[in-house]
Amino acid sequence: MAWVMSRLVHSALRPSVRSAITAATSVTARRQPLSSSSSIWSPRIQHPAPAFQAQAVVNGQFQEIQLSDYKGKYLVLYFYPLDFTFVCPTEIIAFSDRIQEFRDINCEVVGVSTDSHFSHLAWINMPRKQGGLGGLNYPLAADFNKQIARDYGVLLEEAGVALRGLFIIDPEGTLRQMTVNDLPVGRSVDETLRLVQAFQFVEKHGEVCPAGWTPDSPTIKPNPSESQEYFQKVNK
Repeated sequence: MAWVMSRLVHSALRPSVRSAITAATSVTARRQPLSSSSSIWSPRIQHPAPAFQAQAVVNGQFQEIQLSDYKGKYLVLYFYPLDFTFVCPTEIIAFSDRIQEFRDINCEVVGVSTDSHFSHLAWINMPRKQGGLGGLNYPLAADFNKQIARDYGVLLEEAGVALRGLFIIDPEGTLRQMTVNDLPVGRSVDETLRLVQAFQFVEKHGEVCPAGWTPDSPTIKPNPSESQEYFQKVNK
């Protein structure tokens, strides 16, 4: 395992990828951004999410997973650039530590990068104090041929890594939400959880969720007359 980890860390720091990560955080990168997949934003809200199939690490074992495995549940599918890096473990661990909150509302989480499943396993087994994940409570999928990232429009073609895309897919496999961050900035578990709860509330109650909605805040009846109840309540 030590030999595998050494090779994987060396691969993760190969000059082309290291340069891409560095460039993405520089002022120069903002003037001359890395081009992403030609199919960027090919996923479309209210349309079926692109199907995928991949080798993943699930509970410390290699297992093939696919989108259809999650039919009947909400799925948070997120992409991150590379194993053995810096912002990435903070996001992955944050979702792992709060996975039960997602499962309590019938939602699963899957992380994806263009690393191999062997790299994923080595990183999962590395202690957190050394920059590893120290175990993981949901699948980490390997998109080694980069097709999933390409299908979801988040692949940086030259660097061969994915932008920080996050997609919320409903129980019917329909894409309901998508956001993409540039490489240097991580995402919020709280906001992701809030969005899933909001879509579920709308489906159950038929009312719509205003800006900053949380489960204990008022919603809007989506018609001209009944919506006045909300507007009169919040605009005093």
